[in-house]
Amino acid sequence: MTITKKYLDELTYKVVGCAIEVHRQLGPGLLESIYEKCFLCELSIRGIAFKNQLCVPLRYKGLDLNTELRLDVLVEDILCVELKAQEGILPIHNAVLLSYMEMLQKPKGLLINFHCLNIFKEGQRTLVNRLFSLLPDE
Repeated sequence: MTITKKYLDELTYKVVGCAIEVHRQLGPGLLESIYEKCFLCELSIRGIAFKNQLCVPLRYKGLDLNTELRLDVLVEDILCVELKAQEGILPIHNAVLLSYMEMLQKPKGLLINFHCLNIFKEGQRTLVNRLFSLLPDE
């Protein structure tokens, strides 16, 4: 299967839908680890493949370094997802996700913050990198 911008956009929509359902069931105010467990459960219920707490490889000056960098969720081996449960999304969270996307060579990422009133309006950000621009539209 060829990965397209349309496919990634549709997958992003489904994943945000999972986050909205978790938030609808639990509301704001819980620990990130609780939301992560429920989010993974929702992905499973909907038949969406994922890996969680994926070790992000770090290559520095030609050396592979063993680090504790971990991506919260990799969906369908193409969409990076970082989960938060805190007051607002900060610029550093964007930078971290963009770094993970680059290190994993993935074109799109989602930041989802469960500490909000409305996931769709204020609790998520979608990020793309140069790899996304190289994908076919459909």
